[in-house]
Amino acid sequence: MSNVETDPAALRCGTAVDGDRPATAPPVDVLSARDVPLGGPRALLVRRTLPQRARTLIGAWCFADHYGPVDAGATGMDVPPHPHTGLQTVSWLFSGEIEHRDSLGTHALVRPGEMNLMTGGYGIAHSEVSTPDTTVLHGVQLWVALPEEHRNAARDFQHHVPRPVRADGAEIKVFLGSLAGSTSPVRTFTPLLGAEIVLEPHATLTLAVDADFEHGLLVDSGDVRLSGTPLRPAELGYVSCGTDTLAVANESGAPARTILLGGPPFEEEIVMWWNFIGRSHADIVRAREDWQAGSDRFGAVEGHPGRRLPAPALPNAVITPRGNPARR
Repeated sequence: MSNVETDPAALRCGTAVDGDRPATAPPVDVLSARDVPLGGPRALLVRRTLPQRARTLIGAWCFADHYGPVDAGATGMDVPPHPHTGLQTVSWLFSGEIEHRDSLGTHALVRPGEMNLMTGGYGIAHSEVSTPDTTVLHGVQLWVALPEEHRNAARDFQHHVPRPVRADGAEIKVFLGSLAGSTSPVRTFTPLLGAEIVLEPHATLTLAVDADFEHGLLVDSGDVRLSGTPLRPAELGYVSCGTDTLAVANESGAPARTILLGGPPFEEEIVMWWNFIGRSHADIVRAREDWQAGSDRFGAVEGHPGRRLPAPALPNAVITPRGNPARR
């Protein structure tokens, strides 16, 4: 998915709004989403929770868009070929179907419960279009920052269908990393956790997690509490490292769906602008120039009927590297 925003907003701290958290529960910061339209008159509106001014990454997760459910006939996804550098993209759907084409030669479908991960290190281009049979489009698009030693990695594409795991009134699908006895075989360049968790009405789930990871829980639907802190749909609860259990509760009479992300703190500062991740303003300028010039760096996407997406103009200022705030 193509990023069109360059000025992310601030977070809301969960500790200021929650007076019922048990004394032993880890502090939870609540990151509120902001609406971002993608495209023209039939723009798909997404809810963006990463990056925020006060939190650039959770582990190596650096970007989280959450969209739908929307009527695909009125507002579908049609993102023309566009570039990426220095990252991996993770596509995960709750409903609908998206056709993916990339300059590696991949032609694949993104379907509910099936993860597609694309690596765009030195450079890749891809397109994303919801299929004609899609009636309701609903899902998340996530990005992972590549560490310095791998940020020019070769293009790659991986597909994985995780087997659901049942635990204490919840169904868990682990698409990256390990959780609840399930491990994904998908290759990443830093340790990561990514899982969909659907809780039955009024279910409470206690998860054993890696204490070296920081975690974020994105709520898609339901009235959810993370370690005692209430989260509304489209909010993301952040828990810093040092915690080896997370309690997730569904307080509603309907199923609640969430996405759990995690990883060890990403210690490097990054520059993220449009669809590029680098380490300096010069990295971004060079990547933009290469894309605009039709450089072989990104290759060509075959089979998409439209034109490539042009890069927006650079801001009239030097784009400075950003990292996370100092850990508490």
